[in-house]
Amino acid sequence: MNHVVGLDIGGANLKAAHSDGSCRSRPFAIWQSPDKLGNELQELIGDWLPCRALAVTMTAELADCFATKAEGVDRILASVESLAGDIPVSVWQTGGEFVSPEFAREFPLLTAAANWHALATFVGRMAPRGRSLLIDIGTTTCDIIPIENGLPMPTGRTDLERLQSGELVYSGVRRTPVCAVAHSVPLGEGYVQLAAELFATMLDVYLLTGDIAENASDCETANGRAATVEFAHDRLARAICGDRAEVSLDEARGIASFLADVQQQRLAGGLNRVLAGNDRPVESVLVSGSGSFLARRLVESHPKLSGATVHQLTEIFSPEVGEAACAFALAKLGDEQIYEAFTGRVSID
Repeated sequence: MNHVVGLDIGGANLKAAHSDGSCRSRPFAIWQSPDKLGNELQELIGDWLPCRALAVTMTAELADCFATKAEGVDRILASVESLAGDIPVSVWQTGGEFVSPEFAREFPLLTAAANWHALATFVGRMAPRGRSLLIDIGTTTCDIIPIENGLPMPTGRTDLERLQSGELVYSGVRRTPVCAVAHSVPLGEGYVQLAAELFATMLDVYLLTGDIAENASDCETANGRAATVEFAHDRLARAICGDRAEVSLDEARGIASFLADVQQQRLAGGLNRVLAGNDRPVESVLVSGSGSFLARRLVESHPKLSGATVHQLTEIFSPEVGEAACAFALAKLGDEQIYEAFTGRVSID
């Protein structure tokens, strides 16, 4: 009971962390069944309850089952409160503080999509001096967060502002459709257009390049079939309106390699915008997320980051923490502070 549970409630995945360092994740397409969120959270963390407090952040408010972000924030918090019962709930905002659910509802744009800020606040302690970056690449998005003397210093606070600044790139290593990465791909002596259809995702790309391991029990794919090389071949062939008889495995691997390079270039574009206008060297880069392998490549290939020390959360903590880093950060921040302010706000200075 003397522990804090961190919850990072995404639109496609639910992630949780115990303040002892244990982490869990569970796929859940909230836009399909928003009323089942409470049940899904119970399945995820039921055996961790009761606890001292629930520390919460979210990105699921953007799901199109909600008319507005404010509605999404309200309904998500209602599900959490129903699960919590008498357990105190505190919500992280992009202002850098935990607040009560009531205050979170009052200022929904500070509450929406605040998980990156909690992570940057926590891991910034690993770089307490000078200029640093946090690069978190997940299943759907990439966050590139400037850190100065251990504190997050973003240009934008909302998703819209962060997309404009380059600090958010809406491209990840699993759920992003390949047709959102490139318009055409090499085949034979020329190029072929990608179908503007959800035939394949970047998960298929990284299965074929070997960056993501096969998992026959994972069917969170474009066609609901297993996350294996065989089925990734089929899906990527479909993306150019073909099949395995028309597109060989070697050709599919060539297409995958091309798409991986294009995605890295797109992320580098966001990184360039974040780094622009500041000639001070970046001393360290903190890397997390299921796309950590891509983040490392991004750092290693960028001339302005050649002298930076890379700290990978999967190595500092564990692979589970690296993939559920925002939930872990919340649990740790909450373990330190929110038990002192269940009904008010606590500033993280």
